[in-house]
Amino acid sequence: MRPIQMVDLQGQYAGIKQQVDAAILEVLESAAFINGRQVSEFSNRLSAYLNIPNVIPCANGTDALQIALMGLGLEPGDEVITPSFTFIATTEVVALLGLKPVFAEVDPKTFCLDPVSVEKQITKKTKAIVPVHLYGHSAPMKEIMDIAGRYGLRVVEDNAQAIGGDYLFPGGKTQKTGTIGTVGTTSFFPSKNLGAYGDGGALFTHDNALAEKFRMIANHGQKKRYYHELVGCNSRLDSIQAAVLNVKLPLLADYIGRRRKTADAYDQALGSHPKITTPYRAPYSRHVFHQYTILLEGVDRNKLNEFLAAKKIPSMIYYPVPAHRQQMFAAFHSDRQKLDVTDWLTERVISLPMHTELDEEQIAFICKTLLEFLD
Repeated sequence: MRPIQMVDLQGQYAGIKQQVDAAILEVLESAAFINGRQVSEFSNRLSAYLNIPNVIPCANGTDALQIALMGLGLEPGDEVITPSFTFIATTEVVALLGLKPVFAEVDPKTFCLDPVSVEKQITKKTKAIVPVHLYGHSAPMKEIMDIAGRYGLRVVEDNAQAIGGDYLFPGGKTQKTGTIGTVGTTSFFPSKNLGAYGDGGALFTHDNALAEKFRMIANHGQKKRYYHELVGCNSRLDSIQAAVLNVKLPLLADYIGRRRKTADAYDQALGSHPKITTPYRAPYSRHVFHQYTILLEGVDRNKLNEFLAAKKIPSMIYYPVPAHRQQMFAAFHSDRQKLDVTDWLTERVISLPMHTELDEEQIAFICKTLLEFLD
């Protein structure tokens, strides 16, 4: 049996080596490392894939979130509602811009924002909501957009973990996650479902005026070179990363299919055990399984993690400390906030290996070993 990895980027690369090597070599030979044609090609292709008119590439997913909030014209002290149960970048950029992060509860089954909790957190200072499509499962976007409409709020979708996911509206309309709110953002970190070979990110929006503003902010606030109209930053997707993504984007549907097949195998092997809750799949969400995250009940998670590691099976805890309990937010006194579901999930989640290269033998061994510990 091949060694089991949490994410097998080497195995994935082996399957596309010829195309990737040729694409990278073309950039090297052209020496157009910044803003080469590969960047605009990728932007146009991702735009077509997502069925959205504007895709703005940038340096990473965190920058994408920051640029989105900068472009919405929020002012210091304005409140932004986010989940606490998320990767820190979602909330970090809010504080970085002098805004106030306000944490809402998540649903215990989907791990995504609970619309009822979101509405309870709205005040006169609330200006935006940042739903996170966590682990590859869509947040309840219809309810969130309805709330945003009632209160005149902007919606910034954090789609870093769910690129290629679908949201099904009542009535049958399907839309890609990240294309429903005011603006969507994503990350092309190597381990993502659509990953580069370095950092990368992007914003997407239907709003042409906002798109122009985002482009300016990502380019030092300028539309014309050396004439800076806005305070911006320097955030670019380089040509080599775009070249890699141009190779991988046509394969994204296949990559997602492989992840869903692996998730099905995990579900079948683990779903009936009383101490395990396998990932929920809401009827409105086509889960793309960036992570396969289970809930444990009555299990010493740390000992399980050690037991699996001894058998050379990696596992991860996403995330051991929720945002509202992080020291970085002490000034907001967020640790006083009562988020029982978030705290409950933080103590029980564990993620198993999930990537495109897992084979049946590896999956069977992972499940057998996990059940051996539980029984």
